[in-house]
Amino acid sequence: MKKILIHTVPVLFSFLWLMANHHSLNPISLKGPYFLSFYLVLIFGFYTSIFSLKYFKEQFSKTSIYFMMLIFILGIIKWTKGFILEKPIGYLSVILIFEAIVAVVFIFKNSEKK
Repeated sequence: MKKILIHTVPVLFSFLWLMANHHSLNPISLKGPYFLSFYLVLIFGFYTSIFSLKYFKEQFSKTSIYFMMLIFILGIIKWTKGFILEKPIGYLSVILIFEAIVAVVFIFKNSEKK
């Protein structure tokens, strides 16, 4: 329960930030730079919550992996929409590549400890 709460805080914070700045709760409808700023707030908040798990002496779990996958899927959906509409998707591509690398490292470290 503590892990879900820890991971929910940055997600709620990023959506509150989205509502306060752009008056919308739909990140897919945002234009490029606005979505990137929302996505970066979401990613940095999430990885901060992962590092805070170490403070509470919790391990990286399946809950963390599920949240990581949902954030990645959100980026893939927006990347696909930009690709279909022939918009520039370079920055989002780089962010998704780095996010995939970090996810593989976290999952590999987690499986190695077991």
